[in-house]
Amino acid sequence: MSVAANTNAIRNAYEEVTREEAEAAVKVLLRWAGDDPEREGLLGTPDRVVRAFEEYFVGYSEDPAKVLGRTFEETDGYDEMVLLRDIPFESHCEHHLAPILGKAHVAYLPKNRVVGISKLARVVDIYAKRLQIQETMTAQIANVITEVLDPKGVAVVIQANHQCMSTRGVHKKGVDMVTSRMTGLFRTDARTRTEFLDLAGVNRL
Repeated sequence: MSVAANTNAIRNAYEEVTREEAEAAVKVLLRWAGDDPEREGLLGTPDRVVRAFEEYFVGYSEDPAKVLGRTFEETDGYDEMVLLRDIPFESHCEHHLAPILGKAHVAYLPKNRVVGISKLARVVDIYAKRLQIQETMTAQIANVITEVLDPKGVAVVIQANHQCMSTRGVHKKGVDMVTSRMTGLFRTDARTRTEFLDLAGVNRL
């Protein structure tokens, strides 16, 4: 399934739930936690949680392939690495709904076309604003850039703190998870891969 088709399928499933049903679900969770959703301090909580979810998960309503669709061919023959590093993001763990806070480094080697650098940051945000595991998010970013831009290679490294591990479970604070996805020349050419890791500041990988 293409990136665009997968995005549409997710969006259609998301839209089947009404706002009233979502707010009712929040009330159930508040009761299950041991509190009274009808007490004064919690009366507006279901609405606030639903509005927060609309912000947290806005990525389901956006198409990353469409964001990358507008490209530029007037590059005067530029064919070296394009790197956007230290892109901050906020996501949520699909297993516990706990925050994932991190940064992404994204690079590609253009053939004939380049894309505005803000579009790379937007693609990171679109995938971050969905329920995620970091491994999947890393692959999704690399895959959509490969599919739309058809570059000579794509490199994505994500470094993030998972609060499902730091605030529950093993309670290990200050631990970052690092994932990477390399395609094309970034995968087959050690010098190109090393250049990316050096420029991104993650050359310890």
